[in-house]
Amino acid sequence: MSNLSVESTCSLTGLAPLEAVLFDVDGTLCDSDPIHYYAFREMLQEAGFNGGVPITDEFYIENIAGKHNEYLREILFPDWDFEKGMKFLNDKEAMFRRLAAEKIKPVNGLHKLCKWIEERGYKRAAVTNAPRPNAELMISNLGLSDFFQALVIGGECERAKPFPDPYLKGLETLNASSSHTLVFEDSPSGTKAGVAAGMPVVAVTFRNPEHLLKEAGATVLIKDYDDPKLWTLLEELEKASKGIKAAI
Repeated sequence: MSNLSVESTCSLTGLAPLEAVLFDVDGTLCDSDPIHYYAFREMLQEAGFNGGVPITDEFYIENIAGKHNEYLREILFPDWDFEKGMKFLNDKEAMFRRLAAEKIKPVNGLHKLCKWIEERGYKRAAVTNAPRPNAELMISNLGLSDFFQALVIGGECERAKPFPDPYLKGLETLNASSSHTLVFEDSPSGTKAGVAAGMPVVAVTFRNPEHLLKEAGATVLIKDYDDPKLWTLLEELEKASKGIKAAI
């Protein structure tokens, strides 16, 4: 299903009856990437990365966004020892939390979508490469602590995204089937993870280039959760789910 054309024939009705919904956190629940980008840009420049020339937004999207910190340590600081690299990244996360506490806002339409999911009793979990303190801060500040029934951290799995392990753990935790679960993502790395775990991915496109999300295997591309395309597909999915239940 994840290979269906995003432009014309995409459908989510093959998921019927829907059981569960899995969400990434950074960039999917809230527009946090500009805060991450600012923290990385400032701290990398101070550390003399790239000769002290500030990283660009394009560099951030291609090399940093959506990736977990142990991977970033190897990519950004191949000549640093483990402790020094991880201290830099932990300090960066602390800077992010200080900024995010005041600045994060939900992606447009998020609470409408969460209400739709909750009213229908679907299982739900957050699945993220963010460190646990970051994820808990964002979820709490968005008022979603009671919405999510589980929080899966990529760094606490055997492998983080883009490997499927975090999403597979999410399914296991919720006791849900990949055949009846939908993923919301925003990064190519996360999209690859959801697809590799056997689920269709709806990708939010306002930060990452659409062609990269398509290449990663996204089934549907949406601007945000107010996108009429999303609600048309969810309405079709709900009708299909009701039809199957009625036939049983």
